[in-house]
Amino acid sequence: MQKSLIVKLGSIGDVACVLPAAWRLHRSGSEIDWLCGRQVLPLLSCYSWVRPVVLDDRRLLGNSRVAAIFELLRVWKTLLGASYELCATLHYDRRYSLLTLPVRARRTVALHWNRRAFQLVSERHHSAEYVRILCNLQDEYRAEEIAPLAPDTLPVNPLPRDQRTRVALVPGGARNLLRDDPQRRWPVESYVSLARLLLEKGYEVVLTGGPGDEWVATNFDGVEVDNRIAHWQIPQTLAFYDSCNCVVTHDTGPLHLAGLTRCALVALFGPTPPSKFLPRRNNVISLWGGERLACRPCHDGHGCADCKWNGCMATITPERVTREVIKVLANPGAKWRINRI
Repeated sequence: MQKSLIVKLGSIGDVACVLPAAWRLHRSGSEIDWLCGRQVLPLLSCYSWVRPVVLDDRRLLGNSRVAAIFELLRVWKTLLGASYELCATLHYDRRYSLLTLPVRARRTVALHWNRRAFQLVSERHHSAEYVRILCNLQDEYRAEEIAPLAPDTLPVNPLPRDQRTRVALVPGGARNLLRDDPQRRWPVESYVSLARLLLEKGYEVVLTGGPGDEWVATNFDGVEVDNRIAHWQIPQTLAFYDSCNCVVTHDTGPLHLAGLTRCALVALFGPTPPSKFLPRRNNVISLWGGERLACRPCHDGHGCADCKWNGCMATITPERVTREVIKVLANPGAKWRINRI
């Protein structure tokens, strides 16, 4: 069997967008090795057909040049003598190509700002673009296989259900090893108001998020929400979202985790466009705030503008989000458009 090596360290959302293309390669008869960081390893471990090759991204991308060199040498030792049909480095920064110097490959791919064939075309969905680039397709290809790819290995749901409609909120996030993008967050005060509106309707409201998001919890003091922020690892979070009736989140990692499951999803966008990142399946609604703002979107692929007002996100009202939650919950029998193994 042929073997392919994918180099994508990135964030949860980046990895989720590459998965449909990797699955297409695997279905065509290729074993998939994936050079990844520790941050996304728990997500890739939910896919039995992926063999992660793990590096310490904190050491590689940290401030210590000595630590980065030692981590690079460790990766070289791991990959020494490896042979692949395809070696795909899905980063624009040419330094990431150093990771695969010991690798022999018949075909190599790397993202490139000045070569259209290896550039993520603006406004196209990233999942579709990775299918085009990894599978060597032309621009006129049909993107029927870019729906989110559901995990095939999940633990038991960590929070048993009761009879209430379950809605999960993600008030933190929008942060990774390299940067913090607070402009992508919906104001936490709006999440608090939304929680109150949903509780008035008798819904169960659960707060979710990762380590580092604990700061938002105090804003919900006195609101009868179930705070599960930083309680679970990625596999448990996926299992929990699969049990939810709906998840409400802005553009952050849990948006993409929820997109890999069966829950309904209300996604809130401002500085980033839904066309690039919204999971392409049924029962997903996006609200793109700041319709009359000429500065929207402001994310340039590296970060957001230094905006203190964050007006695009602030224009999305809790009342409007509540209406969209009710709308998406009214269609529980929707046929999920999600790839399942």
